Amino acid sequence: MKENNSACARPEDQRYPVVKTLTWGLQHVLTMYGGIIAPPLIIGSAAGLGATDIGLLVTAALFISGLSTLLQSIGVPFFGSRLPLVQGVSFAGVATMVAIVTGGGGLPVVFGAVIASSILGLLITPFFAQIIRFFPPVVTGCVIAVIGLSLMPVAARWAMGGNMKAADWGAPSNIGLAALTLGVILLLNRIGRGSITRIAVLAAMMVGTLVAVATGKADFSGVLEGNWVAMPTMFAFGTPVFDGAAILSMFLIVLVLLTETTAGLMAVGEIVGTDVNGRRIANGLRADMLTSAIAPVFNSFPQSAFAQNIGLVAITGIKSRFVVSAGGAILVVLGLLPVLGRVIACIPMPVLGGAGVVLFGSVAASGIRTLAKVDYKENMNLVVVATALAFGMIPIVMPTFYDQFPGWVRTLLHSGISATCLVAFVLNILFNTRLLPSRRRLPEAS
Repeated sequence: MKENNSACARPEDQRYPVVKTLTWGLQHVLTMYGGIIAPPLIIGSAAGLGATDIGLLVTAALFISGLSTLLQSIGVPFFGSRLPLVQGVSFAGVATMVAIVTGGGGLPVVFGAVIASSILGLLITPFFAQIIRFFPPVVTGCVIAVIGLSLMPVAARWAMGGNMKAADWGAPSNIGLAALTLGVILLLNRIGRGSITRIAVLAAMMVGTLVAVATGKADFSGVLEGNWVAMPTMFAFGTPVFDGAAILSMFLIVLVLLTETTAGLMAVGEIVGTDVNGRRIANGLRADMLTSAIAPVFNSFPQSAFAQNIGLVAITGIKSRFVVSAGGAILVVLGLLPVLGRVIACIPMPVLGGAGVVLFGSVAASGIRTLAKVDYKENMNLVVVATALAFGMIPIVMPTFYDQFPGWVRTLLHSGISATCLVAFVLNILFNTRLLPSRRRLPEAS
């Protein structure tokens, strides 16, 4: 089967042979696996669940994320951007959901809040779609750059071992394994051609995992323990409870998710080189909110775009949404076959960290490339970029900066992505639109 390159009007519609599509789709799954299972692990532990119930949350997260990715990438009328965008459980709401759980509400209150707030988010998506005209390159470039920069601490934590309480946290052996994985990626991109460079991340992770097995840093002995097949169970933790305060808290998170997904849609559109208009953003946001509302039915949490996979699109040059769809299908299978999920879960975190360095850096580089198109000569764009990037870096370099502020401020600004988007959006309106009287220069003295 030949690659269908010439018949595609848009780069994201390109199709590849089945084997390549599945291979590259698996590469997407491996890239985001560590990030997708972390939220259910954290929330489940906070809720005091046992290993079996936490495992149920993890498989539910894989299953729903797969369905959400399929809807986003393939699309149906009014739902789905039809872009190579991977969806997964968002970190943005973890702190809020943990607060609800530990405050006595339990998972039923969390699930009720997610359902109600996501439905509210679905109703306001047309508003978010209309503001796309206020996102010129000076705004999108800042947001895309900070998406990559905000993920670098994640890559560093993975490279150090992923668990701060572990005895080998930050050990040279962990960082060395991450460096080896990164080195293989760089080597394959330097000497490889065509298909080799496109699977550089996957190949490097395989090499890193094999070295980890040989050195005793990876253990696959528990893969066969537990169920091989597990069908999704609806409302396994009880009927959702709808609490007003919890719904309001989660609605603030939904606003952040809508902002981050909008940024993700614009970022992947910039990388792919395709038009992302208001209608496409509206379809993408509707898919995001619909799957977030359905997720609690199957014991999962709100969905959002995964920035690390945007980096994978950038570094591999594989822009096809059908490759991402293949990754979504694999996620669904992993949600139904826990044994396969256990295989992938055995990949050491330092291996993911080594890959994360170049993947997340690629997103930041894409933002810098967008900012290079901005005119800095006779306008206020330099001030917009400087201020927006600074606000975006504050939560990264000083996570406790907003701890003494009201909860809604922390919710909106604790994410570098949402802070950058908000500041760049507002400053661009103030400095670069005709909403304010233009500054007129006085004639020079003769």
